[in-house]
Amino acid sequence: MNFFSNFFKKSSSKKDSKSSESKFLPKKKAVIEERFILKFIENGGKFLYCENLDEVQQNFDLILKENEWVDEDILIINTDLKKQFKLNTNFSSSLEETKCFITDCENLIANDGSILISSNQIHEKKLKEFPNSLIILSDTMKLKNTISEGLSEIKSKSKNIPTNITTIKNFDIVKKDKDFLSYGTSSKNLYLILLEKGFE
Repeated sequence: MNFFSNFFKKSSSKKDSKSSESKFLPKKKAVIEERFILKFIENGGKFLYCENLDEVQQNFDLILKENEWVDEDILIINTDLKKQFKLNTNFSSSLEETKCFITDCENLIANDGSILISSNQIHEKKLKEFPNSLIILSDTMKLKNTISEGLSEIKSKSKNIPTNITTIKNFDIVKKDKDFLSYGTSSKNLYLILLEKGFE
């Protein structure tokens, strides 16, 4: 199902469709993809949908251009991601000098638009030790309804359950500084490059 390519077209016609629905009928439960996108953007995240690996590279290049970053400004710990997503670039290996961290994730959580990560992505470091800007590479197979679902999958597929499991939820640094409820959390300028599984 190529949901994402039609998402914004569907969003523009929501007002028209609402008028034809009866107020006595229960609201339709939004599909997991739509719920994640809406919450993720509401949290301040920047969402880039890709149908194939060429689009992944194109969007990645656009992020670098937008921020005036060069390859050496980008840190990657998991070098397998470079092969998996066919990124043609040379990354820095120094956490101190980098401006952006690129990684994958454990899961994408639909009910709050958060990103579930663990020691598989950030080892035993804290999020605040990484740069303010993150690029997450993921695919639609990692979408889960709740954190509980995400944790259950981690447990079922891992011989050794990873440590340091946490979520990234605040993607708007300016908004976070003004938001009391975000106190004590690590806010990141976050880009999500999402590949629709099956198109790559």
